[in-house]
Amino acid sequence: MKICVFSPGIYTYGAMVIGGIIREAGYEVAITKNIAEIAGNFIFISLYSTQQLLSPGIKTVIRNLKDSGSTVIIGGAVSADPEMVLGELEPDLVVTGEGEVTVLKILHGDEWDSIPNCVYRDDDKIVKTKKERVAEISRPLPLIPDDIGNQNIRGAQTYIETHRGCFGRCSFCQVPLIFGRRIRSRKLEEILQEAELFHQKGVRRVALIGGTGSLYLSKGEVLNEDAFIGLIKGLSEIFGQKNVSCPDIRADCITDKILDAVRNYSVGWIFFGIESGSPRVLDLMQKGIYPDSIRQAVERCREHGVRVAGSFITGYPGETWEDHELTKDLIEEIAPDDLFISSAEPIPSTPLADLVLKTPDSDNPAFIPHVGEYKPLHLTEAEARAFDMMLHADNCRMIPRLTTEELYQTYLKEARTQGEDIRRATHLLQKYHH
Repeated sequence: MKICVFSPGIYTYGAMVIGGIIREAGYEVAITKNIAEIAGNFIFISLYSTQQLLSPGIKTVIRNLKDSGSTVIIGGAVSADPEMVLGELEPDLVVTGEGEVTVLKILHGDEWDSIPNCVYRDDDKIVKTKKERVAEISRPLPLIPDDIGNQNIRGAQTYIETHRGCFGRCSFCQVPLIFGRRIRSRKLEEILQEAELFHQKGVRRVALIGGTGSLYLSKGEVLNEDAFIGLIKGLSEIFGQKNVSCPDIRADCITDKILDAVRNYSVGWIFFGIESGSPRVLDLMQKGIYPDSIRQAVERCREHGVRVAGSFITGYPGETWEDHELTKDLIEEIAPDDLFISSAEPIPSTPLADLVLKTPDSDNPAFIPHVGEYKPLHLTEAEARAFDMMLHADNCRMIPRLTTEELYQTYLKEARTQGEDIRRATHLLQKYHH
């Protein structure tokens, strides 16, 4: 029996983990990111974006694989909305949540209705089995492709999972939904053994995943500083001091010791999800961190020689232009070293997705035509706010950047692309949940 793990475009960490579990069980398994190389009796497909559900290429290859007798199974972040996956791509089976409790039972031939985390069609009805999470995150080494060193994901060749779960309740985030709010951490020796293998395969730089990086081995909101320091110090000894990144740390999950470790054993950056400068919008987002805390966290980072990048979300349902201006004011005040700006994307099964479904298009900034300063550009309100914030941010960075005509056009294209993607995602939600 031949098995293939397909991860379109990039090798996702989850795809490599599943491949490793299958290989360790004695099966013949290959991993690929190229559609043309897919072949096998069982095809496991890892998808991380709602936009991939709309890919004609993926739809066609699934249909052809099923016609040839392969069993097609889809997992990854998109599995949070299995009805949508079944409806758009028509695989044989969707594996939701944590796939390691499921994949070997499928290959062993167990009846699907007895396997946890499965969703599939049985004639005209959709069958969902019980949900189950692993008690302890311990598994075989991942199946790492020989060309892993050629890929680039936000400056790293791959991510490495350190823990699962986050105590936060951010309305736009899938992490608590998929992995829960309790922190489950991997053993340090297993993480470092895996890191050594990635390094041997040609990985030069890694980034950590697991929600908020500094929650490694924490007890809820009580941080384990020494565990986090040992983690990134151990990784830096393998990859080099400036080749480890620990992005996506909450501003309320830093301490002096953690900041010193970030400076000493990583690329020296922290990426805060700031999202908005409006307390009202932050309440809508259930963020739990307000501008005063952000100001204090940024100042604290700079006292420790750590550079700060901030991510900001605009066009959130219910946000006004006045809220948008408050965010611009905060950006100007804290002057981040770098910024990531995006329109609010309704990721399936999040509270934001529920809010978007309850919001008429006529009240949703992603659909409302902009009639202000950027009216000649024919943007929606969300696109106009994203574009405006991108332009504003260039002048507010710690080192200001001149907005050239080329950058202007790049930002305009990015705002329009985000807008189109969000409308497509919204239409999918409406198709399956209205």
